[in-house]
Amino acid sequence: MPKAKGLKEVSYFDITGGGQVYVQGKYCYVAHMDAPAGTSILDISDPKHPKQVAHIPIPAGVHTHKVRVENDLMVVNWECPPPYIHDDNFQGGMLVYDVSNPAKPKELCFWKSAGAGVHRFDFDGRYAYITPTVAGYHLNIAMILDLKDPTRPEEVGRWWMPGQHVAGGETPDEGYRLTWCHHILRRGNRLYVAYWHAGMVILDIEDMSRPKLVSRLQYSPAFSHPTHTVLPLPFEVAGRKIAIVADEDVRKLRPSPPAFMWLVDITDETQPVPISTYQIEGLENRNMPEFSGCHEPAEQVYGTEIPVAWFEFGLRLVDVKNPHAPKEVGYFVPDTPSGFDRPQTNDVFLTEQGLMYVIDRNRGMHILERA
Repeated sequence: MPKAKGLKEVSYFDITGGGQVYVQGKYCYVAHMDAPAGTSILDISDPKHPKQVAHIPIPAGVHTHKVRVENDLMVVNWECPPPYIHDDNFQGGMLVYDVSNPAKPKELCFWKSAGAGVHRFDFDGRYAYITPTVAGYHLNIAMILDLKDPTRPEEVGRWWMPGQHVAGGETPDEGYRLTWCHHILRRGNRLYVAYWHAGMVILDIEDMSRPKLVSRLQYSPAFSHPTHTVLPLPFEVAGRKIAIVADEDVRKLRPSPPAFMWLVDITDETQPVPISTYQIEGLENRNMPEFSGCHEPAEQVYGTEIPVAWFEFGLRLVDVKNPHAPKEVGYFVPDTPSGFDRPQTNDVFLTEQGLMYVIDRNRGMHILERA
């Protein structure tokens, strides 16, 4: 039986493991981890009884584990899966679909990138904020695409960490994938960028063609985990502007306890200051295998209770109303999927109505609500 506190299950849908779940209207979009499963579309008009209405398969050797839907457009990444080793015949990029009829998605275009492809991205219905590999650059950088014509996306601007532009004479960090653009979220005229072991970055995109650095905060290698997501809260908390910063429990630089979550004060955005952390009680001094700890907060925020996908330890509901002392107020740890050795809660989408769509990277989606 699942272990739960403060949360209860509305329904369970048995589905191949996913990397991301995205809800738009009466439909839920699941981007899967492994081929041949690509993207599934579910009718959730009755959340107690989800129904699959479409599925897009993919060929072996491809990873399309992220999805966003806005303005009747569905965007998915096209990437070489970890460990990102591919030959010259591999073609990475991003696919755009018309989902005005979600039961019959129609491919509009395949935007091509160099190298391993696109990892994560944000999308607002017009612009996509993506993390592609680009010719002449070391690993993934930040890029803005204009989808005004979704059949022909056009690059608007790009930004990279100094050292990545090898074709321009720069020298990258050594080591395995230490500095690369992992995830981008747009809020207003700012991009909040997670740059893996290079930390978090805030960019000014008032002029999208020339993103400008506002600030950077780096706490690796002092802390061993890479920065996964930078999520600014859309309201002040205790009179301060706060960002949730999630590390990911993979690619650690040395043995350590599982990854955790930071609260960073960005009231003065030119000087981000970590003011607290949240870790599950009991894990502070335990060395555990990768995929045990923190991964990804719900990127939809309506209050101070933040649902966070926590890999082996399920979904954790963390209240940040006191940003100096975040407190867990609920959790849901699913049963281990059949054929696997532990749960792997990978992503969560929070609706304005309070439903939490929670996907396991191995198998299964739970729909939860506050108990």
